[in-house]
Amino acid sequence: MQALRGALPQRCELCVGAAGDALLCPACAETLPALPAACPICALPNSAGAVCGACLVRPPPYAATVAALVYAFPVDRLLQRLKYGGRLALADWAAAMLAAAVARALARRDAAARPDRVVAMPLARSRQRERGFNQAAEIARRVARAAGLPQVDALARVAAGPPQAALPWAGRARNVRGAFAASGDVAGSRIALVDDVMTTGATVAEAARTLRRAGAAAVECWVVARTLPPGSR
Repeated sequence: MQALRGALPQRCELCVGAAGDALLCPACAETLPALPAACPICALPNSAGAVCGACLVRPPPYAATVAALVYAFPVDRLLQRLKYGGRLALADWAAAMLAAAVARALARRDAAARPDRVVAMPLARSRQRERGFNQAAEIARRVARAAGLPQVDALARVAAGPPQAALPWAGRARNVRGAFAASGDVAGSRIALVDDVMTTGATVAEAARTLRRAGAAAVECWVVARTLPPGSR
């Protein structure tokens, strides 16, 4: 797909201006909202970039979160086109953004603190049949390749509730309770769980909890974009 883009002139996904062999033109790429200094566990911004009070008081089941962007315009539009519009070329863009953020994060860590496997957030079978693909798996495959890590199928969605986006923030944890099951051997592994968007953290928390119960030594989240709480922008 990248070779094809290089052979044919591209139009920017946002402004339809000339973009060379990229999916976004340089001007639109500069408008993408980067995540500012943030809590290393939940990726919610704070001026110090230190562990936030909420994560100190009630640590989540995942040890860290790497997020490339803020889930706001135009990132939301691009990820919705991938997720609901079937614009699979945008998985290349999303994965490139996340892979760059992951590389920066891992460069600051000792080798022993880095994940050794990548797991994509699974979709329920019915939802994957509707879309024809799992956007998290498409992103995870590309990010795993960039990071030089194996991607494994170690998690299955066993319950399909209403889409999280259709629910109020307070109801999202209830909606995903018991939604996942371990489907592979993760004992002793350090897992990077990949998804497109992290909103309240309820879905990744339940998935991480499931992997930890199955014996994973640690789970962290790698997401393309982080939603900020209402009123924080």
